[in-house]
Amino acid sequence: MRGLIEGEYRSVFHGRSMDFDDLRPYVPGDELKDIDWKATARHGSPLTKRYIASRKHTLVLVVDTGRDMAALAESGEVKRDLAILAAGTAGYIAIRHGDRVALVTGTTESTHFMAPELTESHLERVLQRIHSSTSLGGEASNLANQLGYVARTFRRRMIVMAIADDRPITAAEQRLVKRLSVQHEMLWLTIADADLMRSDWAGSGMYDVADSVQLPGFVREDAALRVAFGSTITAAAVTSEELFESLTISSRRITSSAGVVPGLFRLLEAHKHARR
Repeated sequence: MRGLIEGEYRSVFHGRSMDFDDLRPYVPGDELKDIDWKATARHGSPLTKRYIASRKHTLVLVVDTGRDMAALAESGEVKRDLAILAAGTAGYIAIRHGDRVALVTGTTESTHFMAPELTESHLERVLQRIHSSTSLGGEASNLANQLGYVARTFRRRMIVMAIADDRPITAAEQRLVKRLSVQHEMLWLTIADADLMRSDWAGSGMYDVADSVQLPGFVREDAALRVAFGSTITAAAVTSEELFESLTISSRRITSSAGVVPGLFRLLEAHKHARR
């Protein structure tokens, strides 16, 4: 897995110069154009050219830590746990290659910043902050606050990855996303909502984390509401996708922990091609 991550990283993030450094064995995800075919023929197995990076990057993880992210994801897992796995994977990729990782978290009432560092111990503290800050008893979500903080605070171009709840993007968030897409390299991960009307959850009590109101059984069993729920989710996803495409922002919707790593890789691959 580490080899796969390394290959995906080199084929996605920018900042590499044309100064040749050395050769190393090919790993899945490397660009075919970077293979040294003459050296490969002599060696008997694929060798990839490695270049000296012209600059290092800072990856800013913008994570919603409001109580909505303590609810269930589509798979039945807690959204917070999927967000931590996604943030940890992206942060590990960055740190392994000498790039710094920063964190911006918050709710409707507050925003917190962890300054960028490039150690694995720092990444562990980042993930602990996400975990400890996200609870059912916490404050409501308002990602616009955190996006606004990034837009106001960081002038140097960075890689900004938002990890957000599954809901329609507000008008304020749309304005900030447009601004950030000009200022920085931006990616967007959405943690998918649970379908509370799933038949295998019929015997479980379900409630809205926003106000702790329980969803009645007769509502969860209503076929028309199930269709309306599906249509609403689809429409919101299409609207968000159209916004991101118009701004050349790569986005991905994550539904389970098993889909985090492959979903993140597909997000990075789409970002690479979008920026060419």
